[in-house]
Amino acid sequence: MSFESDKRFNDFKHFPRGLRRSGEFTVAEADSLEKYGTAMLALYQGNLAPRDEVESAFIEQVKSGAAGANPHAKVWFKYLKVIGPKRVHRLCTVVGGASEESSGGGSFDVGGGGGSDESID
Repeated sequence: MSFESDKRFNDFKHFPRGLRRSGEFTVAEADSLEKYGTAMLALYQGNLAPRDEVESAFIEQVKSGAAGANPHAKVWFKYLKVIGPKRVHRLCTVVGGASEESSGGGSFDVGGGGGSDESID
């Protein structure tokens, strides 16, 4: 049988309450990770040699980055995506900065008059 392991897989570092309670995985995905995750991790890290064609296909799919129709590879890619670094997109503007220095200007006159005492009536 593929992905045999004596231990159930738990990643308390990333999921302190467990895989099932994390909200990231479906019940079936959490079951698959708990049952086969230890073997998947060992294959992924290269600590375990593949024992059959299913495990060999898993390793090749993980190396290529395409899960295909393999449910084990799909679950493993989802696990890696969830534990990977979070991407944060921020919208911000730079006040001042290099554009002021290169233009030679510097100050913005809030008064708007520029020295004349004309007023608009």
